[in-house]
Amino acid sequence: MRAALFLLLAFASLGAHGAARTPFQVRCEDTISKTVSVLTAQQNGYSIDTHLPYKALTVMKGTARANTWVLGLTKTDSRVAIALAGPMLQDPASGYECVAPQITVSLTYAPVVIYIGREFAPGTCAYDEILAHELRHMKTYMEHLPRVEKTVRAALAKRFEARPLYAPSGTAKAALAREIDTGWLPYIKAEMRKVETLQAAIDSPQEYARLGKACKGEIQNILAGKAAPAN
Repeated sequence: MRAALFLLLAFASLGAHGAARTPFQVRCEDTISKTVSVLTAQQNGYSIDTHLPYKALTVMKGTARANTWVLGLTKTDSRVAIALAGPMLQDPASGYECVAPQITVSLTYAPVVIYIGREFAPGTCAYDEILAHELRHMKTYMEHLPRVEKTVRAALAKRFEARPLYAPSGTAKAALAREIDTGWLPYIKAEMRKVETLQAAIDSPQEYARLGKACKGEIQNILAGKAAPAN
């Protein structure tokens, strides 16, 4: 993401390139509060659902590998919320204004639901193997969240650098809001979506083959109708 997407910032008459600060700059930089970026990340736990058959889970996933069944499924939704505030000063003489953005970013996952096909009864080897596999997915989600937090925090700090931003009068907050909506929000959502590549790696052909042979063939026998599934 290019850091300065929309906001027109410092201009020559405001003392860029090391020149003495103008009175307006002094007012902006010494009297209004500093630019602040607050970022929080929250996880909301998980629950286990065993009421759906594995064929329904396969349909629910929608992108299962050919000739495979989805025995378990881990679902959650990532949520990104950004709030923008901050004090502003105007300078009628120059026709510019300054704002100290106060940006609050919240990253959360909706409570995770781990689905396990109802054919695999709790307490059986098959159930435990499938649950262990799905817990790897959940762990991947939970470990990704602080990585995104670190990345976004660094990007925000680099972009805003704890200094006021300058723009023509009447345009600063609208430009900031536009930058948030069309720049930062898509950027953060894209960072959150990177977890899906990690999730796909867990569902490798080798892992499917391993599960098929696990528990002395218990899982494969249920899929083939050679063993009675749980009711």
